[in-house]
Amino acid sequence: MIIPYKDLQPDTLTGIIREFVLREGTEYGADDVSLSDKVAQVKIQLADGSAFLVYSELHDTVNILPIDQFEQQQNEQEQEQAQ
Repeated sequence: MIIPYKDLQPDTLTGIIREFVLREGTEYGADDVSLSDKVAQVKIQLADGSAFLVYSELHDTVNILPIDQFEQQQNEQEQEQAQ
């Protein structure tokens, strides 16, 4: 289930994004990128629709997924339901 990021309080959204960035350990290239810059980058991705804030009822977790990963998960779920 997609969570509209605009519905969250700014501090809550920032906390979720910070936890995601720290958990992901994403490689940002040869240059160090500050945590605040990483958070800002994820906020931009949420705003432009290239990433989604997703709640998993099965795992009772919130995650941030790039659009391609989200679409892949949706396709896999549809295939499982069709079987």
